[in-house]
Amino acid sequence: MDGVTSILVVEDEPIVRDVVTRYLVKAGYRTLVAADGMEGQRLFANESPGLVILDVMLPQVDGLDVCRWIRERSQVPIIMLTARGEEADRIVGLELGADDYVTKPFSPRELVARVKAVLRRGGGDDGRAKRRITAGDLEIDPSTREALRDGEPLPLTAREFDLLYFLASHPRNVFTRDQIMDRVWGYQAATDTGTVTVHVRRLREKVERDPSHPAHVETVWGVGYRFVP
Repeated sequence: MDGVTSILVVEDEPIVRDVVTRYLVKAGYRTLVAADGMEGQRLFANESPGLVILDVMLPQVDGLDVCRWIRERSQVPIIMLTARGEEADRIVGLELGADDYVTKPFSPRELVARVKAVLRRGGGDDGRAKRRITAGDLEIDPSTREALRDGEPLPLTAREFDLLYFLASHPRNVFTRDQIMDRVWGYQAATDTGTVTVHVRRLREKVERDPSHPAHVETVWGVGYRFVP
């Protein structure tokens, strides 16, 4: 199984868990499954998966607490599963550091496509040669997937790094949320582009000296965002 990405599926509904697992295995991934948050934490600690699919509503320890627990230890990609109408939980999950979310009921094929997109972007493989970027106090190195401010590494998730690198690669160009979703998330905005807004806010909290007055990641009102070197 060397070289095969392990995916941890934390889902308490047996049917959903089994269907997701079956599609992931068919796509070539190794799967680990947990029916509650506590078991999910144990498997994560013992197995170090390459990606986590995490339901919000879980027994023992709920998905938001598991997401917070994982983020305290790792920047591994997390895709949250939320029920329709759980908008507040979705936003909280993104604020806690989830990379993406899928709303139930969902197509297993769509979920696998999201997994592939997250892992592809996380590996930095978008078909373009990548260069190191220096912008004021920031250094962004795609070869190590590290962003540094004044030489100190910033604790960016895979998605936050991709967002920063994409914007910094096109300095002063303005991108809409739909364009960012397409270029950074790897698919067009089938989901609420508020996901982009939350990630920009989290990115500023880590990158900017004063997030309320950003020097690099600027909002262009009524349009989208741009990076100022």
